[in-house]
Amino acid sequence: MAIMKVIEILADSKNSWEEATQNAISRASKSVKNIKSAYVQGQSVVVKDAKVKAYRVNLKVTFEVK
Repeated sequence: MAIMKVIEILADSKNSWEEATQNAISRASKSVKNIKSAYVQGQSVVVKDAKVKAYRVNLKVTFEVK
């Protein structure tokens, strides 16, 4: 039986939600090992002067505890 843990991560990107998601996983993997999945719980944007300045994601990342 595997034991899994879930953490919540917020990340952003100037280009896309996909890049924000990749940024979150890349950064998390520096300190969290055995990442198995990520669930995008929410997406939002930062708007300034009627333009999108950043894309943000709220992720739930699941990893196996060994």
